[in-house]
Order: sequence, then C-alpha cells, then structure tokens
Amino acid sequence: MTEGNFVDYVKIYAASGKGGKGSSHLHREKFIEKGGPDGGDGGRGGHVILKGNKNLWTLFHLKFLRHVKAGHGGDGGSSRSTGADGEDKFIEVPLGTVVKDKETGEVLFEITEHDETKILAKGGKGGLGNWHFRSATNQTPRYAQPGLSGEEVDIILELKVLADVGLVGFPNAGKSTLLSVLTSAKPKIADYPFTTLKPNLGIVAYRDFQSFVIADIPGIIEGAAEGKGLGHYFLRHIERNSTLLFLIPADTEDIKKEYDILIDELRRYNPEMLDKDRLIVISKCDMLDDELQAEMKAQLDQDFKGMEYMMISSISQQNLQQLKDKLWKMLNQ
Repeated sequence: MTEGNFVDYVKIYAASGKGGKGSSHLHREKFIEKGGPDGGDGGRGGHVILKGNKNLWTLFHLKFLRHVKAGHGGDGGSSRSTGADGEDKFIEVPLGTVVKDKETGEVLFEITEHDETKILAKGGKGGLGNWHFRSATNQTPRYAQPGLSGEEVDIILELKVLADVGLVGFPNAGKSTLLSVLTSAKPKIADYPFTTLKPNLGIVAYRDFQSFVIADIPGIIEGAAEGKGLGHYFLRHIERNSTLLFLIPADTEDIKKEYDILIDELRRYNPEMLDKDRLIVISKCDMLDDELQAEMKAQLDQDFKGMEYMMISSISQQNLQQLKDKLWKMLNQ
C-alpha cells in the first residue's frame, strides 16, 4: 500500500554470482621443461547483501528494482593466481525491514540497526586449481574444479516502522491532529474519513532535551483484520510499538463499544499486541462543558474500571502536557 513516496512492501528476485573455475595450467619456463601444475583457484561469486540505513524510512527506492544479480567470480590463472571475487551487491533498507520467503511466508531475518548487514544470497565458491591435486603418484594433474553455482531467492521486504507509541483509532478520531500538535510532523488533516493514507511519524520533544517517537496509522474500522478499510495494510507498523494509545473522540455514541471493537481487531490480527501497555485517550473534549465532562468521567470510571484513561483536546491544548508525562512514564517504567 502506497501514497506518494511511501512504500512498505516490495518483492525482489536476488541471485548471487557463480564461483570462477580453477585453472589446470602446467608451468612452462626456459630451462624448466616440466614445471608441474601451477593452476590457481577461481574467485568466489559475489554476495547479495542487505544493509541497514537509518537515513531511509521507506522502501520507495526499491519499488522498481525487480531483479538484483551479483557478479561472477573470475577464473584462476597460471602461477597459482587466484581469480577475482565477484562484485557484491548491496541493497540498503530502512531500519525495521523484515525479510520473508516469498513462497512460504517464513521470516528469514530483520534489519534493526544502522550499517547492520545480512547476506541474502551467498556467492558460489570458486573451484580449486590443479595445484591442489598434485601427488607423488599424479604429478601432472590436467584437471581442476569448476566453480559452484550461486543462490537464487525470491523474497518479500516488509517495513515495520520503528516508534515508541502507536496511535490506534477509528477514522476521524483526531489522530493526525494530535500528532501535529505534539510533534513537528505535518500530516494531512481534513474532516473526512481516511484522510491518512500512509503512516506518519513524529518526534515528541520532552523535558531535558529528551524525546520519543509516535506513529500514526490510517484509521481502523470493524473488520480491518479481514481486509476492510485501509488500516489492515498498516497494522504491522504498530507491532513494534511498546505502548498503544487508543484515541476515541468525545462525540462517539458508545466509547466502550468503540474501544472493544479496536481491541478485537488487534487481537484478530496478532494476539501478542494485547500484551502491550495501553492508554485510553478521549479526544475533542473542547466540545464538552464542565458538566458534560463530569458526566462522561463518571461513565468512563464505570466502563473502564482499573484502566487508565485521559481526556484531552488537541485544539485547546487541554491536558497535552499531562499526556506527554504519562506516555514518558509508561515508556520508561
């Protein structure tokens, strides 16, 4: 799923290089009639290597890269000269990239650190030259090994953005507005559902020059785990968050019911997501006067017994500093 330059899913065919063949050369030199075998080894084939790059945040640069092939190893030469190694091919990916086998869906590995490298397809080994096969009973071997073939893999690269807090909510819950107020991010904001078509990241500046990262994904609707709406494309982006912030607008008919729907969608997508820390936040509270806020608080105390919730307004900045304090405490407890 993409919008603009954001791409978080690509398929790539990668092939490593073939190893070079060994040489079966016999040494010849003036005054040395029978110099014996001196064939060198073939060079190894080039690897296809994935490398983490903290300056990338999308797989857009790989969108049209369907095939990646490394160089073949050079053949061995005379005087026991080893052939050149094949050229390695590096594929740079953003941190949080998961590599899966295209056929089985099995997760092979993931890249989470800057400059971390993993070999995707290993180059073929070069063949041995006839120098290695000399013996007392076979002093002039006229044969050498061929190089081994490289590997071919069909893979899927899937990006899961790295953030501390993930915003979860229905379309028009005010997630993008909250992100724009808490951070310097400039997400698209409008008064219609599914304004957000791609994940947005923002860095929250906290006290003493500290910070944490918030991720806003497209709104989740009932049935998202089965593919309804847009949210199911991006649920993977909150799998890595340590804290989930459930944002529900104050003008919702049944806040508890909406929260239960969101929890159920996360459970159906990945039950492990329910093990994360949760904070329920009621947005758009600037629409309520003191009396209505008191009534809602009494109802919330009843609906969310033993669970933490907050009432905020992104427009009037109500309780936003308290929200930052609470999130920081949850992230560092």
